[in-house]
Amino acid sequence: MADTSSFDIVSDYDRQELVNALDQALREIKSRFDLKDTQTTLELGEQSITVNTSSEFTLEAVHSVLTAKAAKRNLSLKMFDYGVVESASGNRVRQVITLKRGISQDIAKQISKLIRDEFKKVQASIQGESVRVSSKSKDDLQLVIQRIKQEDWPVDLQFSNYR
Repeated sequence: MADTSSFDIVSDYDRQELVNALDQALREIKSRFDLKDTQTTLELGEQSITVNTSSEFTLEAVHSVLTAKAAKRNLSLKMFDYGVVESASGNRVRQVITLKRGISQDIAKQISKLIRDEFKKVQASIQGESVRVSSKSKDDLQLVIQRIKQEDWPVDLQFSNYR
């Protein structure tokens, strides 16, 4: 077992890059003519971003600014899970954007099934919110990474701990 290689498939994001993207988005919102007087706030929580703004129209504009800044910082837009638009006090609207981190059990099962079906000499095991892939051949692991990248998954996937 000592001569096997492995890597983990994870879904994560760089929190500092997200903080920087939110900071840039807030600066643009405060300086843009159509958004300047809306008193829009973006609050970053542990697992979510709360947007509070004057109307649904400005909420759409805030979304476009936020996604543009996130994309410039190489953050995947798949990490944003937009919640329901709620009415807030004073004719304002609020929306909670949940930040997706980790691979759900359903997606982990789909990934491991794909690996089991297409690669006979490779083992995939679900470990919490990640999938560990191991094999004796590093070439097989490279092929698995290429194959996983070909699919369009509902979450952004990264490959870590390659050894």
